[in-house]
Amino acid sequence: MATLPPSPFDRSRRNRRTLVAMVGVGLAMLGLGFASVPLYRIFCQQTGFNGTTQRADAGVEVRQATGHMLSIRFDSNVQPGMPWQFRPEHPTQTVTVGAKSMAIFVAKNLSDRPVTGSASFNVTPTQAGAYFTKIQCFCFTQQTLQPGQEVRMPVLYYVDPKILDDPDNKDTQEITLSYTFYPVEQGQKAG
Repeated sequence: MATLPPSPFDRSRRNRRTLVAMVGVGLAMLGLGFASVPLYRIFCQQTGFNGTTQRADAGVEVRQATGHMLSIRFDSNVQPGMPWQFRPEHPTQTVTVGAKSMAIFVAKNLSDRPVTGSASFNVTPTQAGAYFTKIQCFCFTQQTLQPGQEVRMPVLYYVDPKILDDPDNKDTQEITLSYTFYPVEQGQKAG
């Protein structure tokens, strides 16, 4: 007995199912593309991956200071075209692991108009990011400087004593905290 070729109705129905499946896959990929940035940011914040620092509330109880000292180096940059000067007040600090410390950065608007900026940041060596915790930072919010305005911006932080128990950080003697300010257009949300 010979088999009959599929009818045009069956072929059309299969083509429609394939089309619907492909559109579904395309929409899922598009959704994943939009979700990947916030998901990656959350992953980095939770793990310290790629030098992302940790964040703590102002009322955090810091474990006992260890007496172990580390050098913290501060790096500051502005995105090309941003009319600001931006620098650490002191380029390095020697801190006690487990003790709260504060660094001051100075920013000045060199333009004749208000400029709003937002700072991105990271820590090197990258594996130290999981132990570098910021309590208060200008990088948590956008900063608007008026024409010619100069401001001092604090960063309150500590290095978690757990860093001393981490074999990947046993030889760490210096941590670099790096910031880059970039302009934010009015009405645009940073981040």
